[in-house]
Amino acid sequence: MRSSIRFLAAASIAALSLVAGSAMAEDKIIIGTEGAYPPFNNLESDGTLTGFDIDIAKALCEEMKASCTFVTNDWDGIIPALQAKKFDAIIASMSITPERLEKVDFSAKYYNTPPAVAVPKDSPIKDVADLKGKTLGAQASTTHANYVEKHFPDSTEKLYPTADEYKLDIANGRIDGVVDDIVVLSEWVKSDAGACCKILTPLPVDEEINGKGAGIAVRKGDTALADKFTKAIAGIRANGKYKAIQDKYFDFDVYGQ
Repeated sequence: MRSSIRFLAAASIAALSLVAGSAMAEDKIIIGTEGAYPPFNNLESDGTLTGFDIDIAKALCEEMKASCTFVTNDWDGIIPALQAKKFDAIIASMSITPERLEKVDFSAKYYNTPPAVAVPKDSPIKDVADLKGKTLGAQASTTHANYVEKHFPDSTEKLYPTADEYKLDIANGRIDGVVDDIVVLSEWVKSDAGACCKILTPLPVDEEINGKGAGIAVRKGDTALADKFTKAIAGIRANGKYKAIQDKYFDFDVYGQ
């Protein structure tokens, strides 16, 4: 799961309509997501959005009997876009952190996974102590970037606009390791694109940085909408829809502690 905010690229915004629930639904909610963070959210070449975040969002909209529309937005600008009323909520694996709570309100968490380090398969790095003096990549404006800065002060941090870009650099030997959500890294190293690399180790959660899980962000003061999402999260966990979606993507409990 991850974190913070990327420059708004209006030209890249893609809207995809979804009617969840009755056609007469009173609530109409525009949901912002990134579309570049598989397996949680990804904009496919045919313009469709896929991933755990997207399926959860659809289930929540159905639970709330709301008509929902998705909009993609660059990560660095996603909170400013929410504040500018480009959309009503963010469902994009956004960690609930003290820093973000100064800018937006959140629902309860809908999943919680720790960070991890990945390194090349032939790397001499055997544990985190060996990362001293090495170059670590992370996506800019994320909790993972903040984690590297705080917990690896003896390493050189290199930041990237997207996860795809740090993956390209480590695959080509330009950096020594990367830090991201353990699910994102695990799915990547199992793919052909991530065949270069392996998970070195999960990292201890720093709640000040990593927060209390990924939640649904809404504009500051929009507690009514946040509460609706929180109630809907409890609803889909109780009726089995959450587990069905989770099992589609993961072979473990992604909801966490």
